[in-house]
Amino acid sequence: MSSSAARITAVDTYDIRFPTSRELDGSDAMNPDPDYSAAYVVLRTSGDDTAGADTAGADTAGDDAGGGPEGHGFTFTIGRGNDVQVAAIEALRPHILGRSVDELCADPGSLARDLTGDSQLRWLGPEKGVMHMAIGAVVNAVWDLAAKRARKPLWQLLADATPEWLVSQVDFRYIADVLTPEDALRLLRQGREGSAERAGLLRESGFPGYTTSPGWLGYSDEKLTRLARQAVADGFTQIKLKVGADLADDVRRCRVARAVVGPGIRIAVDANQRWNVDEAIEWTKALAEFDPYWIEEPTSPDDVLGHAAIRKSVAPVKVATGEHVQNRIIFKQLLQAGAIDVLQIDAARVGGVNENLAILLLAAKFGVPVCPHAGGVGLCELVQHLSMFDYVALSGTTENRVIEYVDHLHDHFLDPVVIRDGRYMAPMSPGFSATMRPQSIAEFTFPDGTFWAADLDRQQKQQQQKQQKEQAA
Repeated sequence: MSSSAARITAVDTYDIRFPTSRELDGSDAMNPDPDYSAAYVVLRTSGDDTAGADTAGADTAGDDAGGGPEGHGFTFTIGRGNDVQVAAIEALRPHILGRSVDELCADPGSLARDLTGDSQLRWLGPEKGVMHMAIGAVVNAVWDLAAKRARKPLWQLLADATPEWLVSQVDFRYIADVLTPEDALRLLRQGREGSAERAGLLRESGFPGYTTSPGWLGYSDEKLTRLARQAVADGFTQIKLKVGADLADDVRRCRVARAVVGPGIRIAVDANQRWNVDEAIEWTKALAEFDPYWIEEPTSPDDVLGHAAIRKSVAPVKVATGEHVQNRIIFKQLLQAGAIDVLQIDAARVGGVNENLAILLLAAKFGVPVCPHAGGVGLCELVQHLSMFDYVALSGTTENRVIEYVDHLHDHFLDPVVIRDGRYMAPMSPGFSATMRPQSIAEFTFPDGTFWAADLDRQQKQQQQKQQKEQAA
């Protein structure tokens, strides 16, 4: 079977959950007991497959990729959200089955436009919420497939693509008053100047990271101290602490962290949307003595004017937001209103790579640094590609740009992130680094994977023992 005949033959979904709540990993003021989870999708293809010169607009033809590569994608939840998120991805199956692999990989934007433009799906949004995240998971899986066929990591696939083709992948609807296709083409052409040299530097020394590992709200001061000290020893120049539940606790924890890391290490703080606008201003000012670099998600991610008021009142502390911003339109407004100092993209929150390209272009137009959110399972693996593309072929700088890093769950991926001296090393394997190990899928699929089945059996036995003791008493 020739490459032109290759089709999407199956869209398989998995509800994958990890028991992170048991060690309070990921705990914050709004989410005290998260089980980091992935609503996971695999696009399976038919026949032999050859990556051609037109795959994803690349300037250079890929090598023969062999037969039947798969596209992997997912969106992140903290446990029970997988119930609805997996169902949403499954609802997209009829839109994807039978599509030409060549056509999808040559123009992922065609699928993104079809899905976000479907009137039935738009009625559930439009372009927001569970359905939009499901679209993002599927679109990201197509990009993973395209990069695998081109035999390139996604960041390089994007960096090698022509500016004209990249512009064709962006939906300018609702943002053209601020960013036109001509603006985007100009920015991308400027970004290509010196891109080969920057790609070489990236491969050699990586991209700056920062770590949230010491800062989860449920950790003891002793654990905070140990992990903050380790972060500095590992080469990180910025850490982040969760705040927002209790001011006295936050003051104490910030004091502990600052004493451990010293004055030369940046400390960001993250309220995870906990506060009203006035509370955010008062709370941030109360922590100002510890020189916080930014306050992240100080209020609702939809409150553009609230963020602007907070930013005006808490300067020189910077305001950072984006982890829960639902689409490019809200990002446009945040930038228009001068509401943020730091823009935080999320690889799995919006409608996939195509929409994140639009958001990166908006940030470049306004000159605002992008520091992605990447705490959840697999998010570090994904978002590194977007920041690296931005550095190599768009913004051209790493100044005041860092990618979040959390040291857990990476071992479940075939191409896990590599951190060296506090920096993300450039992934070199083809794809979007989204492919999870088969044994991890088998173990942590909920509720029938081997881990969860054994866990349920243990709970039932404990319940039986408890009942027997009560009856004996």
